[in-house]
Amino acid sequence: MTDTRKTEPRKLGWALAALLVTGNMIGSGVYLLPASLASVGSSSMVGWVVAAIGALLLAGVFAGLGRRLPAADGLSGYAEQGLGRFFGYQASIGYWVGNWLGNVAIAVAATGYLAHFFPVLAERWPSAICNIALLWLTTFLYMAGPRAVARFGGLSLGIGLIPLAIAAVAGALAFDPQIFAASWSPDGAGLAASVPASMALIFWAFLGFESAGVVAQRLKNPERDVGRATFAGVGLAAVIYIAVSAAIFGVIPAAELAKSSSPFADVAARVIGGGAAGFVAVCAIAKTLGTLGGWMMLTGETARAGARQGFLPRVFGRGALTPPANPLIHGGLMTLMVLISAQPRLAGQFSLLIGATTVLFLIVYGLCCAALFRFSDRWPARLAALGGLGFCGWAVTMSGWTFLGIALAFFAATTVGWAFVRKTGDPAGGVGLEV
Repeated sequence: MTDTRKTEPRKLGWALAALLVTGNMIGSGVYLLPASLASVGSSSMVGWVVAAIGALLLAGVFAGLGRRLPAADGLSGYAEQGLGRFFGYQASIGYWVGNWLGNVAIAVAATGYLAHFFPVLAERWPSAICNIALLWLTTFLYMAGPRAVARFGGLSLGIGLIPLAIAAVAGALAFDPQIFAASWSPDGAGLAASVPASMALIFWAFLGFESAGVVAQRLKNPERDVGRATFAGVGLAAVIYIAVSAAIFGVIPAAELAKSSSPFADVAARVIGGGAAGFVAVCAIAKTLGTLGGWMMLTGETARAGARQGFLPRVFGRGALTPPANPLIHGGLMTLMVLISAQPRLAGQFSLLIGATTVLFLIVYGLCCAALFRFSDRWPARLAALGGLGFCGWAVTMSGWTFLGIALAFFAATTVGWAFVRKTGDPAGGVGLEV
């Protein structure tokens, strides 16, 4: 008799699943995003509240999908079962590309805090080399297995909360209402303009709440645990994001914040001293690396699910084990994206990457909302689906022509590619395309 314990990966329990969700959310989004939002100013606090409401609506959608479709293989599985194979394909490709684009953004955030110690890393090509090194470091971590990633993410989560706590306390002690008020709207725009314009950037910090659904096949009890981990992660992250962002805008003027590559370290330096700034930077680096490791696993699992469904080349893997080719190919793709997206300022590169990633994800979330509406016959679930779909549509539409154009071009290209996938993919066996 075959010993299946040697061939099947160990399942994640509720505790590790919750750590994965929370760790994937509280990462680069909060550590570098204040600098990206400096042009919006402290009025971005309103945007954080709106984004939190939208994230909670979407959390309800994914909790409902997790209960009704516990065997679905990630977000593309939800879309395919609810809307059909074409939309499952679009969700699979959109989420997959968004994953490895987002990984590059997380590496940029880690490099930004490393630049606190090595200023040369704030320059264009030295930062690109550092980004590539960090991406390959966490690629090899993912190759060690999902439990190694989850444990590293849990450890880094504890370390990563330290700078958030320091910033919150220091910001509360040194909070200056005049600085906060002066930074309300640097360009003079009203809330009707600033909140929608900042949504694509702000919602980046909430990406990852769907992590439990993506790795549902790795959970011991997905029907129960997907909902628990999702709601807990969103609620905790929303409170932390709003508190620490308000603290930063109350200490550092928006004009200075826009030039920062390590906002939390800068707050600590202003209030406590240079030694504290270095400590905060080290903690932020550890947390961004933990987040990057978790997203590496989601990227690989998304590609593996796409291969099983016949949407991506079979080289990404099928069955219970992930082949080494899966993370190695992603490492190559992300290296290429680092070189393409490199810019003179880290904040500029970060903003471009997270905006494109967030819009792609919001479109995929919208497809999942539509799937729940069609699949469920209960009106509470349908109302949640309609609310989530409305939020996704509004956020995508308001993201601006640059990000909207990127999304439209991407999905136009994947629609053309559907003719090839439909002909050569194998939906029955889910073995993927030949390479």
